[in-house]
Amino acid sequence: MAALSRSSCRLEFLIGKLREWQRLERRNIYKKKWASSLPRVPSTQLALKSMDMNYSLQFGDLWPSIRLALLCEQKYAALLNGFGDMEKVIQEFEERAQARDFVYEARSQWPEWTPHTDSQPRADQDSPAPGPSDPEPSEFSDDCTAEQSPSTPDMKQPIPISPNLKCFTFPRGDTTRFKPARPDGLRLLEYYLMDAASLLPVLTLDVRPGHTVLDLCAAPGGKSLALLQTECCRHLAINDISISRLNRLRKILHSYIPKNLRTEDRLRITSFDGRHWREIERNTFDRVLVDVPCTTDRHSVLEEDNNIFSRLRLKERQKLPLLQTQLLLSGILATKPGGSIVYSTCSLSQLQNEYVVERAVEVAETEHNVELHLVDLSAVRTLYRNTFHFYRHCRVGELVLPHLTANYGPMYFCKLERIH
Repeated sequence: MAALSRSSCRLEFLIGKLREWQRLERRNIYKKKWASSLPRVPSTQLALKSMDMNYSLQFGDLWPSIRLALLCEQKYAALLNGFGDMEKVIQEFEERAQARDFVYEARSQWPEWTPHTDSQPRADQDSPAPGPSDPEPSEFSDDCTAEQSPSTPDMKQPIPISPNLKCFTFPRGDTTRFKPARPDGLRLLEYYLMDAASLLPVLTLDVRPGHTVLDLCAAPGGKSLALLQTECCRHLAINDISISRLNRLRKILHSYIPKNLRTEDRLRITSFDGRHWREIERNTFDRVLVDVPCTTDRHSVLEEDNNIFSRLRLKERQKLPLLQTQLLLSGILATKPGGSIVYSTCSLSQLQNEYVVERAVEVAETEHNVELHLVDLSAVRTLYRNTFHFYRHCRVGELVLPHLTANYGPMYFCKLERIH
Protein backbone atom coordinates (compact mmCIF):
# COMPACT_ATOMS: atom_id res chain seq x y z
CA MET A 1 0.00 0.00 0.00
CA ALA A 2 2.84 2.36 0.82
CA ALA A 3 4.44 1.68 -2.55
CA LEU A 4 1.14 2.36 -4.30
CA SER A 5 0.76 5.63 -2.42
CA ARG A 6 4.27 6.73 -3.45
CA SER A 7 3.57 5.86 -7.08
CA SER A 8 0.33 7.85 -7.00
CA CYS A 9 2.11 10.89 -5.57
CA ARG A 10 4.84 10.67 -8.19
CA LEU A 11 2.23 10.39 -10.96
CA GLU A 12 0.43 13.49 -9.69
CA PHE A 13 3.76 15.30 -9.55
CA LEU A 14 4.57 14.38 -13.15
CA ILE A 15 1.10 15.40 -14.34
CA GLY A 16 1.53 18.76 -12.61
CA LYS A 17 4.92 19.26 -14.29
CA LEU A 18 3.41 18.36 -17.67
CA ARG A 19 0.64 20.93 -17.27
CA GLU A 20 3.16 23.57 -16.23
CA TRP A 21 5.30 22.77 -19.27
CA GLN A 22 2.25 23.06 -21.55
CA ARG A 23 1.44 26.48 -20.09
CA LEU A 24 5.01 27.64 -20.66
CA GLU A 25 4.94 26.38 -24.23
CA ARG A 26 1.71 28.27 -24.97
CA ARG A 27 3.14 31.43 -23.42
CA ASN A 28 6.34 31.19 -25.44
CA ILE A 29 4.41 30.59 -28.63
CA TYR A 30 2.34 33.73 -27.92
CA LYS A 31 5.47 35.81 -27.27
CA LYS A 32 7.08 34.59 -30.46
CA LYS A 33 4.01 35.60 -32.44
CA TRP A 34 3.88 38.99 -30.71
CA ALA A 35 7.57 39.62 -31.37
CA SER A 36 7.23 38.79 -35.05
CA SER A 37 4.77 41.67 -35.47
CA LEU A 38 7.38 44.27 -34.48
CA PRO A 39 9.12 46.20 -37.28
CA ARG A 40 12.23 44.44 -38.47
CA VAL A 41 14.12 47.75 -38.67
CA PRO A 42 13.36 50.47 -36.07
CA SER A 43 12.15 53.81 -37.43
CA THR A 44 15.16 55.54 -35.87
CA GLN A 45 17.45 53.37 -38.00
CA LEU A 46 15.40 54.10 -41.11
CA ALA A 47 15.69 57.82 -40.35
CA LEU A 48 19.44 57.64 -39.89
CA LYS A 49 19.87 55.63 -43.08
CA SER A 50 17.83 58.17 -45.05
CA MET A 51 19.80 61.07 -43.59
CA ASP A 52 23.12 59.38 -44.32
CA MET A 53 22.11 59.03 -47.93
CA ASN A 54 20.76 62.57 -48.39
CA TYR A 55 22.71 64.77 -45.99
CA SER A 56 26.11 63.32 -46.88
CA LEU A 57 25.50 64.72 -50.38
CA GLN A 58 24.12 68.01 -49.07
CA PHE A 59 26.82 68.74 -46.45
CA GLY A 60 29.77 66.67 -47.63
CA ASP A 61 32.59 66.49 -45.07
CA LEU A 62 30.48 68.33 -42.49
CA TRP A 63 27.92 65.54 -42.20
CA PRO A 64 29.89 63.20 -39.83
CA SER A 65 30.16 65.89 -37.12
CA ILE A 66 26.51 66.93 -37.61
CA ARG A 67 25.45 63.28 -37.41
CA LEU A 68 27.36 62.74 -34.18
CA ALA A 69 25.76 65.81 -32.60
CA LEU A 70 22.27 64.67 -33.61
CA LEU A 71 22.83 61.37 -31.83
CA CYS A 72 24.10 63.05 -28.65
CA GLU A 73 22.20 64.85 -25.92
CA GLN A 74 20.61 68.11 -26.99
CA LYS A 75 21.61 71.33 -25.26
CA TYR A 76 18.87 73.47 -23.73
CA ALA A 77 18.48 77.12 -22.80
CA ALA A 78 16.31 78.84 -20.19
CA LEU A 79 13.86 81.44 -21.50
CA LEU A 80 13.10 83.64 -18.49
CA ASN A 81 9.51 84.39 -17.60
CA GLY A 82 9.25 88.18 -17.73
CA PHE A 83 5.96 88.10 -15.84
CA GLY A 84 7.64 86.70 -12.72
CA ASP A 85 10.53 87.67 -10.46
CA MET A 86 13.38 87.70 -12.97
CA GLU A 87 16.00 89.46 -10.84
CA LYS A 88 16.36 86.52 -8.47
CA VAL A 89 16.68 84.03 -11.34
CA ILE A 90 19.19 86.21 -13.22
CA GLN A 91 21.36 86.50 -10.13
CA GLU A 92 21.26 82.75 -9.59
CA PHE A 93 22.17 82.00 -13.21
CA GLU A 94 25.01 84.52 -13.42
CA GLU A 95 26.59 83.91 -10.03
CA ARG A 96 26.01 80.23 -9.32
CA ALA A 97 25.46 78.58 -12.68
CA GLN A 98 27.80 80.82 -14.74
CA ALA A 99 25.17 80.99 -17.48
CA ARG A 100 24.85 83.95 -19.84
CA ASP A 101 22.02 85.76 -21.57
CA PHE A 102 22.90 85.35 -25.24
CA VAL A 103 20.16 87.77 -26.35
CA TYR A 104 21.46 90.54 -24.08
CA GLU A 105 25.04 89.91 -25.19
CA ALA A 106 23.99 90.32 -28.81
CA ARG A 107 22.09 93.51 -28.00
CA SER A 108 25.09 94.97 -26.13
CA GLN A 109 27.29 94.39 -29.18
CA TRP A 110 25.33 97.10 -31.00
CA PRO A 111 24.82 99.76 -28.30
CA GLU A 112 23.83 102.49 -30.73
CA TRP A 113 21.00 100.49 -32.24
CA THR A 114 17.69 101.07 -30.47
CA PRO A 115 15.25 98.13 -30.61
CA HIS A 116 11.85 98.69 -32.21
CA THR A 117 12.80 101.92 -33.95
CA ASP A 118 13.97 102.76 -37.43
CA SER A 119 17.34 104.02 -36.26
CA GLN A 120 20.43 102.21 -37.49
CA PRO A 121 23.98 101.86 -36.17
CA ARG A 122 26.73 103.81 -37.92
CA ALA A 123 27.74 102.26 -41.21
CA ASP A 124 31.39 102.24 -40.14
CA GLN A 125 30.72 100.38 -36.87
CA ASP A 126 32.59 97.08 -36.78
CA SER A 127 31.01 93.91 -35.55
CA PRO A 128 32.79 92.34 -32.60
CA ALA A 129 35.01 89.37 -33.24
CA PRO A 130 34.39 86.17 -31.29
CA GLY A 131 35.83 86.24 -27.79
CA PRO A 132 39.07 84.42 -27.05
CA SER A 133 37.22 81.91 -24.89
CA ASP A 134 35.01 80.89 -27.80
CA PRO A 135 37.28 79.84 -30.67
CA GLU A 136 35.62 78.52 -33.78
CA PRO A 137 36.11 74.78 -34.34
CA SER A 138 38.51 74.22 -37.21
CA GLU A 139 36.15 71.93 -39.09
CA PHE A 140 33.57 74.71 -39.18
CA SER A 141 35.80 77.70 -39.76
CA ASP A 142 35.43 77.72 -43.52
CA ASP A 143 31.83 76.69 -44.04
CA CYS A 144 29.63 77.38 -41.05
CA THR A 145 30.63 80.57 -39.28
CA ALA A 146 31.11 84.22 -40.00
CA GLU A 147 34.60 85.43 -40.80
CA GLN A 148 36.98 85.73 -37.88
CA SER A 149 38.16 89.19 -38.83
CA PRO A 150 35.88 92.08 -37.85
CA SER A 151 33.30 92.75 -40.53
CA THR A 152 30.27 94.92 -40.95
CA PRO A 153 27.08 93.01 -41.74
CA ASP A 154 24.48 94.27 -44.13
CA MET A 155 22.50 96.79 -42.07
CA LYS A 156 19.74 97.51 -44.58
CA GLN A 157 17.43 95.56 -42.27
CA PRO A 158 17.29 96.33 -38.53
CA ILE A 159 18.82 93.63 -36.36
CA PRO A 160 15.89 92.07 -34.51
CA ILE A 161 16.64 92.13 -30.78
CA SER A 162 13.71 92.30 -28.40
CA PRO A 163 14.45 94.27 -25.22
CA ASN A 164 12.23 91.95 -23.16
CA LEU A 165 13.44 88.49 -24.20
CA LYS A 166 16.06 87.03 -21.87
CA CYS A 167 17.42 83.58 -22.63
CA PHE A 168 20.31 82.03 -20.69
CA THR A 169 22.70 79.43 -22.05
CA PHE A 170 25.81 77.76 -20.71
CA PRO A 171 29.11 78.55 -22.46
CA ARG A 172 30.18 76.65 -25.55
CA GLY A 173 31.36 73.19 -24.63
CA ASP A 174 29.63 73.28 -21.22
CA THR A 175 27.11 70.42 -21.02
CA THR A 176 25.60 71.46 -17.67
CA ARG A 177 21.82 71.07 -17.57
CA PHE A 178 19.39 73.58 -16.10
CA LYS A 179 17.34 72.45 -13.14
CA PRO A 180 13.56 72.11 -13.60
CA ALA A 181 11.81 75.47 -13.20
CA ARG A 182 10.10 76.27 -9.90
CA PRO A 183 6.96 78.36 -9.35
CA ASP A 184 7.49 81.85 -7.94
CA GLY A 185 5.34 83.88 -5.55
CA LEU A 186 2.69 84.33 -8.26
CA ARG A 187 2.68 80.58 -8.92
CA LEU A 188 4.19 81.16 -12.35
CA LEU A 189 7.16 79.07 -13.44
CA GLU A 190 10.45 80.97 -13.49
CA TYR A 191 11.71 79.89 -16.91
CA TYR A 192 10.94 77.65 -19.87
CA LEU A 193 13.52 75.14 -21.10
CA MET A 194 13.88 75.10 -24.87
CA ASP A 195 16.37 74.72 -27.68
CA ALA A 196 18.01 78.15 -27.86
CA ALA A 197 17.93 77.99 -31.68
CA SER A 198 14.12 77.90 -31.50
CA LEU A 199 14.23 81.49 -30.31
CA LEU A 200 15.88 82.72 -33.52
CA PRO A 201 12.68 82.67 -35.65
CA VAL A 202 10.94 84.78 -32.97
CA LEU A 203 13.84 87.25 -32.81
CA THR A 204 13.94 87.41 -36.60
CA LEU A 205 10.20 88.10 -36.78
CA ASP A 206 10.95 91.46 -35.08
CA VAL A 207 7.60 91.98 -33.35
CA ARG A 208 7.07 95.63 -32.39
CA PRO A 209 4.63 97.29 -29.98
CA GLY A 210 1.05 97.21 -31.25
CA HIS A 211 1.53 94.44 -33.79
CA THR A 212 -1.05 91.77 -34.51
CA VAL A 213 0.69 88.40 -34.77
CA LEU A 214 -0.30 84.94 -36.04
CA ASP A 215 1.48 81.74 -34.99
CA LEU A 216 0.05 79.45 -37.65
CA CYS A 217 1.41 76.07 -36.43
CA ALA A 218 1.95 76.87 -32.77
CA ALA A 219 2.20 73.59 -30.82
CA PRO A 220 4.04 72.59 -28.70
CA GLY A 221 4.14 76.27 -27.73
CA GLY A 222 7.70 77.44 -27.05
CA LYS A 223 7.67 80.06 -29.79
CA SER A 224 4.17 81.26 -28.82
CA LEU A 225 5.41 81.73 -25.26
CA ALA A 226 8.42 83.67 -26.53
CA LEU A 227 6.15 85.92 -28.62
CA LEU A 228 4.12 86.73 -25.51
CA GLN A 229 7.34 87.40 -23.58
CA THR A 230 8.20 90.21 -26.00
CA GLU A 231 5.18 92.09 -24.55
CA CYS A 232 4.71 93.66 -27.98
CA CYS A 233 1.72 91.71 -29.32
CA ARG A 234 -1.46 93.76 -29.30
CA HIS A 235 -3.19 90.55 -30.35
CA LEU A 236 -1.72 87.06 -30.76
CA ALA A 237 -3.59 84.36 -32.69
CA ILE A 238 -2.33 80.87 -31.82
CA ASN A 239 -3.38 78.05 -34.12
CA ASP A 240 -2.63 74.35 -34.50
CA ILE A 241 -4.62 71.63 -36.21
CA SER A 242 -4.05 69.13 -33.37
CA ILE A 243 -6.46 69.60 -30.47
CA SER A 244 -4.39 67.40 -28.13
CA ARG A 245 -1.26 69.45 -28.80
CA LEU A 246 -3.22 72.67 -28.26
CA ASN A 247 -4.38 71.38 -24.89
CA ARG A 248 -0.75 70.91 -23.87
CA LEU A 249 0.00 74.40 -25.17
CA ARG A 250 -2.79 75.83 -23.00
CA LYS A 251 -1.23 74.21 -19.95
CA ILE A 252 2.10 75.84 -20.79
CA LEU A 253 0.50 79.27 -21.13
CA HIS A 254 -1.34 78.82 -17.83
CA SER A 255 1.98 78.02 -16.15
CA TYR A 256 3.77 81.13 -17.44
CA ILE A 257 1.30 83.87 -18.38
CA PRO A 258 -0.86 85.80 -15.84
CA LYS A 259 -4.59 85.31 -16.21
CA ASN A 260 -5.24 88.99 -17.03
CA LEU A 261 -3.06 88.64 -20.15
CA ARG A 262 -4.89 85.56 -21.43
CA THR A 263 -8.07 87.42 -22.32
CA GLU A 264 -9.74 86.93 -25.70
CA ASP A 265 -8.90 90.43 -26.90
CA ARG A 266 -5.17 89.73 -26.33
CA LEU A 267 -4.92 86.01 -27.02
CA ARG A 268 -6.93 83.72 -29.29
CA ILE A 269 -6.39 79.95 -29.56
CA THR A 270 -7.91 78.05 -32.49
CA SER A 271 -7.65 74.62 -34.12
CA PHE A 272 -8.02 75.14 -37.86
CA ASP A 273 -6.24 73.59 -40.81
CA GLY A 274 -3.55 76.22 -41.36
CA ARG A 275 -3.69 75.73 -45.12
CA HIS A 276 -7.13 77.41 -45.15
CA TRP A 277 -6.28 80.37 -42.92
CA ARG A 278 -6.09 82.66 -45.94
CA GLU A 279 -9.82 81.99 -46.36
CA ILE A 280 -10.50 82.94 -42.72
CA GLU A 281 -8.41 86.09 -42.30
CA ARG A 282 -6.65 87.50 -45.32
CA ASN A 283 -4.37 90.57 -45.36
CA THR A 284 -4.79 90.86 -41.58
CA PHE A 285 -1.59 90.41 -39.55
CA ASP A 286 1.53 92.51 -39.15
CA ARG A 287 3.66 89.46 -38.40
CA VAL A 288 3.13 85.76 -39.17
CA LEU A 289 5.23 82.87 -37.91
CA VAL A 290 4.98 79.67 -39.97
CA ASP A 291 6.82 76.97 -38.00
CA VAL A 292 5.70 74.03 -40.11
CA PRO A 293 5.51 70.29 -39.38
CA CYS A 294 8.70 68.65 -40.63
CA THR A 295 10.82 65.52 -40.25
CA THR A 296 12.10 66.83 -36.86
CA ASP A 297 15.51 65.34 -37.55
CA ARG A 298 16.77 65.10 -33.97
CA HIS A 299 13.59 63.42 -32.73
CA SER A 300 13.57 61.06 -35.72
CA VAL A 301 17.02 59.59 -34.99
CA LEU A 302 16.44 59.24 -31.23
CA GLU A 303 12.76 58.48 -30.54
CA GLU A 304 10.73 55.57 -31.85
CA ASP A 305 7.44 57.01 -30.62
CA ASN A 306 5.48 58.92 -33.29
CA ASN A 307 8.44 58.72 -35.66
CA ILE A 308 7.65 60.10 -39.12
CA PHE A 309 10.13 57.65 -40.69
CA SER A 310 7.87 54.77 -39.70
CA ARG A 311 6.88 52.70 -42.74
CA LEU A 312 3.24 53.44 -41.93
CA ARG A 313 3.90 57.20 -42.38
CA LEU A 314 5.78 56.97 -45.68
CA LYS A 315 3.14 58.81 -47.72
CA GLU A 316 2.80 61.49 -45.04
CA ARG A 317 6.55 62.09 -45.14
CA GLN A 318 6.62 62.25 -48.93
CA LYS A 319 3.89 64.91 -48.91
CA LEU A 320 5.62 67.13 -46.35
CA PRO A 321 7.14 69.63 -48.84
CA LEU A 322 3.72 70.16 -50.44
CA LEU A 323 2.07 70.66 -47.04
CA GLN A 324 4.82 73.06 -45.99
CA THR A 325 4.46 75.09 -49.18
CA GLN A 326 0.70 75.33 -48.71
CA LEU A 327 1.10 76.45 -45.09
CA LEU A 328 3.69 79.09 -45.99
CA LEU A 329 1.52 80.38 -48.83
CA SER A 330 -1.43 80.60 -46.44
CA GLY A 331 0.72 82.57 -43.99
CA ILE A 332 1.84 84.92 -46.74
CA LEU A 333 -1.74 85.68 -47.75
CA ALA A 334 -2.76 86.19 -44.10
CA THR A 335 -0.11 88.92 -43.79
CA LYS A 336 -1.07 92.49 -44.59
CA PRO A 337 0.98 94.43 -47.18
CA GLY A 338 4.06 95.80 -45.42
CA GLY A 339 4.07 92.91 -42.95
CA SER A 340 6.63 90.14 -42.43
CA ILE A 341 6.59 86.35 -42.47
CA VAL A 342 9.13 83.99 -40.93
CA TYR A 343 9.21 80.38 -42.11
CA SER A 344 11.01 77.83 -39.94
CA THR A 345 11.64 74.10 -39.53
CA CYS A 346 13.76 71.87 -37.29
CA SER A 347 15.07 69.94 -40.29
CA LEU A 348 18.32 70.04 -42.28
CA SER A 349 16.58 69.13 -45.55
CA GLN A 350 16.82 71.53 -48.48
CA LEU A 351 13.57 70.07 -49.80
CA GLN A 352 11.79 71.25 -46.66
CA ASN A 353 13.69 74.51 -46.31
CA GLU A 354 15.01 76.59 -49.20
CA TYR A 355 13.00 74.85 -51.92
CA VAL A 356 9.73 75.34 -50.03
CA VAL A 357 10.42 79.07 -49.60
CA GLU A 358 11.32 79.54 -53.26
CA ARG A 359 8.26 77.62 -54.46
CA ALA A 360 5.88 79.52 -52.17
CA VAL A 361 7.29 82.88 -53.29
CA GLU A 362 6.84 81.83 -56.93
CA VAL A 363 3.23 80.71 -56.41
CA ALA A 364 2.36 83.85 -54.42
CA GLU A 365 3.63 86.10 -57.19
CA THR A 366 2.27 84.19 -60.20
CA GLU A 367 -1.11 83.04 -58.86
CA HIS A 368 -1.96 85.69 -56.25
CA ASN A 369 -0.08 88.76 -57.52
CA VAL A 370 1.67 89.13 -54.14
CA GLU A 371 5.15 90.64 -54.32
CA LEU A 372 7.61 89.45 -51.68
CA HIS A 373 11.11 90.45 -50.64
CA LEU A 374 13.57 87.87 -49.30
CA VAL A 375 15.37 89.43 -46.34
CA ASP A 376 19.12 88.99 -46.02
CA LEU A 377 19.75 87.54 -42.53
CA SER A 378 23.55 87.56 -42.61
CA ALA A 379 23.51 90.17 -39.82
CA VAL A 380 21.68 87.70 -37.58
CA ARG A 381 24.33 85.09 -38.34
CA THR A 382 27.07 87.54 -37.37
CA LEU A 383 25.26 88.67 -34.25
CA TYR A 384 24.71 85.21 -32.76
CA ARG A 385 27.82 83.45 -34.04
CA ASN A 386 29.26 83.04 -30.53
CA THR A 387 26.27 80.89 -29.54
CA PHE A 388 25.35 78.89 -32.65
CA HIS A 389 27.01 77.23 -35.61
CA PHE A 390 25.53 78.54 -38.84
CA TYR A 391 25.74 76.94 -42.25
CA ARG A 392 26.88 79.55 -44.74
CA HIS A 393 25.71 77.98 -47.98
CA CYS A 394 21.91 78.16 -47.77
CA ARG A 395 20.28 79.36 -50.97
CA VAL A 396 17.95 81.55 -48.88
CA GLY A 397 17.56 81.93 -45.12
CA GLU A 398 19.82 80.67 -42.33
CA LEU A 399 20.43 77.21 -40.84
CA VAL A 400 21.75 76.36 -37.37
CA LEU A 401 23.76 73.15 -37.44
CA PRO A 402 24.08 70.83 -34.42
CA HIS A 403 27.65 70.52 -33.12
CA LEU A 404 29.07 68.90 -29.99
CA THR A 405 30.35 72.21 -28.59
CA ALA A 406 26.98 73.92 -29.12
CA ASN A 407 24.43 71.18 -29.59
CA TYR A 408 21.43 73.27 -30.63
CA GLY A 409 19.21 72.82 -33.64
CA PRO A 410 18.82 71.95 -36.36
CA MET A 411 16.83 75.12 -36.97
CA TYR A 412 16.15 76.69 -40.36
CA PHE A 413 14.51 80.12 -40.64
CA CYS A 414 13.84 82.52 -43.48
CA LYS A 415 12.20 85.95 -43.48
CA LEU A 416 9.94 87.40 -46.16
CA GLU A 417 8.52 90.90 -46.41
CA ARG A 418 5.26 91.40 -48.23
CA ILE A 419 5.49 94.42 -50.55
CA HIS A 420 1.84 94.42 -51.69
